[in-house]
Amino acid sequence: METKYDYLTVTAALNELQDLGYSHDFNIDFDKLFFSAEDYVIDYLYRYEGITNPSDESTVYGLRNQRTDEKGVFVVGDLSLVEGKKREIIINLEIRSKNQG
Repeated sequence: METKYDYLTVTAALNELQDLGYSHDFNIDFDKLFFSAEDYVIDYLYRYEGITNPSDESTVYGLRNQRTDEKGVFVVGDLSLVEGKKREIIINLEIRSKNQG
């Protein structure tokens, strides 16, 4: 997993991932992650932390299905505000991806 902290905007991170083939939007279609999270890894993680305001935090994940090679993105603001299974899945993906890299 490659982690970047120095991108300009979420849009810039999304454009870079789009150029790398990460085209599926998992924010819209989270069911794929929900039902088969074990098949996914985080290839890229772009974390933006606002210089003056902590509420400016956002993270862009470049996700890849290891079985099908489908690539997509998931964008979240402050992950601590995400509740339930969605938060658990993303945290587990981060842990697993860090351990593999």
